[in-house]
Amino acid sequence: MSTAILTGQPVPGSSLEGDLRSLGFDVWVASDAGDAETLLAQVPAGHRVALVDARFVGHVHALRLGLTDPRFPAASLPGAVTVQPAARQALTRAVAHESSATTGGIALAVDNLADRLADALDADGVAVHRPELGTLVAEVPADPQARNEARQAVAAVDDEAVRLRTAVKSRDGFFTTYCVSPYSRYIARWCARRGLTPNQVTTASLLTALIAAGCAATGTRGGFVAAGALLIFSFVLDCTDGQLARYSLQYSTLGAWLDATFDRAKEYAYYAGLALGAARGGDDVWALALGAMVLQTCRHVVDFSFNEANVDSAAATANTSPTAALSTKLDGVGWTVWVRRMIVLPIGERWAMIAVLTAATTPRITFYALLIGCAFAATYTTAGRVLRSLTRKAQRTDRATQALADLADSGPLAEAVARALRRAGVKGEKISPGLSGAAGAAVLLGFWTWAEPYGSWLPVVFAVIYVLNAGAAVARPLKGALDWLVPPFFRAAEYCTVLLLAAKADVNGALPAAFGLVAAVAYHHYDTVYRIRGNAGAPPHWLVRAIGGHEGRTLLVTVLAALLAPTEFKVALTVLAVAVALVVLVESIRFWVTAHKTGAPAVHDEGEPA
Repeated sequence: MSTAILTGQPVPGSSLEGDLRSLGFDVWVASDAGDAETLLAQVPAGHRVALVDARFVGHVHALRLGLTDPRFPAASLPGAVTVQPAARQALTRAVAHESSATTGGIALAVDNLADRLADALDADGVAVHRPELGTLVAEVPADPQARNEARQAVAAVDDEAVRLRTAVKSRDGFFTTYCVSPYSRYIARWCARRGLTPNQVTTASLLTALIAAGCAATGTRGGFVAAGALLIFSFVLDCTDGQLARYSLQYSTLGAWLDATFDRAKEYAYYAGLALGAARGGDDVWALALGAMVLQTCRHVVDFSFNEANVDSAAATANTSPTAALSTKLDGVGWTVWVRRMIVLPIGERWAMIAVLTAATTPRITFYALLIGCAFAATYTTAGRVLRSLTRKAQRTDRATQALADLADSGPLAEAVARALRRAGVKGEKISPGLSGAAGAAVLLGFWTWAEPYGSWLPVVFAVIYVLNAGAAVARPLKGALDWLVPPFFRAAEYCTVLLLAAKADVNGALPAAFGLVAAVAYHHYDTVYRIRGNAGAPPHWLVRAIGGHEGRTLLVTVLAALLAPTEFKVALTVLAVAVALVVLVESIRFWVTAHKTGAPAVHDEGEPA
């Protein structure tokens, strides 16, 4: 529920009261600061409240942006201020101060109380959001002539056109910008006018993608064509849910999590559908499907880790390195901007490529193209980030360091090694190899897992070395210039070990079981990222310990491969996949639903450019 208190004498002919009611506000009128204080005290503590100057002239969408966005505890635009329950006490203090300062019953018609209250909230340490209005009008005219000019300015700008235009991401991929957004924004408006929510559209997108995966699993040409078409439609809905959220300002913590999580679930479920369809035609591409999921997940971890490592660093965002200067120069030329956005293969280009190749070729060709494209994109983006990290002096904050530690996903074995090394390092010895140790151990583990036959104990030996290096890598805070690469190396080591051992087992069902295990673990790693992005902290420590941490799971899988026959190993992978999936899914869903019900701050994560 929301309440708007109009301050000052109503202006004849003003549509302000009706505009506020159309935005869901219950409108009350206060004649002076004392009256405003009295009315404010009557508004229930759990409600949003706004104070608006009765002389306000502006677009309805300007009021919507300034007074209804759920992401901010306090917001303001000229002539209006609003707070959610979190900032209610600060507003009450500010209004009480204004009331005590008013003497002689002076009316507010000549004094913009709302703007002064916004300044008072700033002074009280409350972060007041002031939306960028662009061409939208929001003014408090001082006289009839100014009011007439403001009304003419309002009439000159179509705020619905502005609302539609700004519903689209400011930065998107080529395919999305030119092939989807020109019409998906109208679908978003259609949904808004019928009361549909972004979460409902997100769910529809997921269901469409799952049906597409089912069509691909038929293994028929008709099924592949239908799968490609449905995958494109699922992506249109995926764009629509974010545009609907921006169009109607329906942001929420749960919505951001669903949008990000379902994107991964849709893509990886489609990989599985393609692999099943290929198997029906006698072609086993499960290794390619799992390799594509591993590569794509590691790409995302590189993105997440780099961004979190530099999110609070002014030096990291300063454009001082030669690499950053070249990047800025290339962004100044129209065609290079689009080329650079396309070669990183964002979700729009990626899904369009998958859809077209599914319909026109075979699953094997589709996966080959996907692996080549993602490998090139990963090399391009990672190389640029490495150069940036080496050429600029970025001081990593404690928050960023903690985020990297959480992304590392260290379990009890690595923690025990780290504690032992920290105790040994009391005398000042350099005990943590950081990135070099993590990378070296990951490469050695991967090589010997690939080189040795199934059942060999040598991978177990290198898995033990990997555990020791995993603990050593996090024994000291990850503040090195390239330490943001530690989590991606850990992900690659664990995922590739599972892939290689399942492939070496060479038994029917081992690779699908490995696909399920990697999918379950990857969900846990994505969930960690989304919690950090939403300022909700990392998953609880007990969860990370319960599923063993990356090093514990890696060691366990190598031991199982050495001890068990291939058929038994397949069963063990399946059981492990189910166990990990149950634990992480139950805890994750409980966490996000509880956060939504308890009023966690609304967020809107733009995520991967579409």
